Amino acid sequence: MSKSNDSQDKEVDGRFVRLELTSGNAVTGQINLKRGDGYDRASDLISDSFERFLVLFNVTVHPKDSDTPIKLKTMLVNKDHIVTATPE
Repeated sequence: MSKSNDSQDKEVDGRFVRLELTSGNAVTGQINLKRGDGYDRASDLISDSFERFLVLFNVTVHPKDSDTPIKLKTMLVNKDHIVTATPE
């Protein structure tokens, strides 16, 4: 019996956003808007109070105290720590 891989079965509508966090760090990455009805814009997903964390993929973190960006495949951001969010 073969095990199915759900990540290959799901469609992704990735949109780039830039987040400024309370830590002073900036984060640029993609969010998936292919989550069902009511998620047509990045702001819909960010302002949704049902989910406390925002999942980003293909992420670049720009630390406030460094000129060297950090690349990550995936990052979870607590929405309480988002100061600004700008679509790219």
